[in-house]
Amino acid sequence: MELQIHNNLNGLLPKKEVAQEPVNEEKFITANTTPITLQEIQNKHTIPVFVKDNAPLISQADFITTTKDIVEELSGHATSNLAVRVSHPIKGRVFEARNKKATELQEHEKTIYYERMAFSFDVPDIYEVVNGHEVSLSAVGVKAYNLDNLYAKGGGLQHFKIGIGYKVKVCTNLCLWTDGTSTDLKVRNLQDLTNGIYDLINESDFVGQLTALKKLGDYELTETQFANLLGRARMYNHLPKEKKKEIPQLLISDSQVSTVTKMYYGDKVFRQSGREKINLWHLYNLFTDAVKSSYIDTFLDRNLNAFTFCEGIAGALDGNSQYKWFLN
Repeated sequence: MELQIHNNLNGLLPKKEVAQEPVNEEKFITANTTPITLQEIQNKHTIPVFVKDNAPLISQADFITTTKDIVEELSGHATSNLAVRVSHPIKGRVFEARNKKATELQEHEKTIYYERMAFSFDVPDIYEVVNGHEVSLSAVGVKAYNLDNLYAKGGGLQHFKIGIGYKVKVCTNLCLWTDGTSTDLKVRNLQDLTNGIYDLINESDFVGQLTALKKLGDYELTETQFANLLGRARMYNHLPKEKKKEIPQLLISDSQVSTVTKMYYGDKVFRQSGREKINLWHLYNLFTDAVKSSYIDTFLDRNLNAFTFCEGIAGALDGNSQYKWFLN
């Protein structure tokens, strides 16, 4: 099976012609998560099961390795920079230690797995420069067992989130859009998951995504428009349900709106230009940076929504979008 991105992206700049930028070591997701290695998941974590018949769910390690293998096969390039983050530990103990106090447990008597896991890795040989910043092809996946019905019998539906898009090198912000992202891939087994990842990648238009990202740099917001947008964003989260249905969805939280405001003045790379204006490429990166503080199970949805929102604001500036409400 051959992936079109190998041909679609063959016009990218050679590495030696790309200006090198300082790399922000901040991870692709930050809040409420713990970094972990794939080896630790494979060697130390138990695998949750469907409780009625003890049938195992797809393991987080298999999700990671399957995605990496598929991306490498279809792109024809090696992957690198694997980062894995986990949250919400589910602790247990072996039978022999059932009567011990928690403080008395030895390491070999403890069991653990994490309810939520997110990973990201890059394909550094597939890259481009977007509005002055290098981006490389990147994959991100989320497995949150709290979205599965563990009381179903084995073979019940399991839920995965996966996106294939780009990562901004200077800040590790992920750039995802609807084409190339699935926020609820439902499968029954590892083969279904494998097929779903193949289909997602093969149906994606990676060149089209680059074009859409570059286009954001053509639009600017004045400081007044930016202030209106922030105010409306805060209002949106508290609108009556019927009113909210009339307005395009915005998933960013109030605290993340505050983060965008702070970074508008203080971010080293994407702050406003000094002309009291900010282009939508910079605004988009403020949003994708802010949503790094999301819980793992909402992170991918908010990242995807950030692009849809900024693209909608571009439409509003052209005078033909429902997103005008956010600028009024």
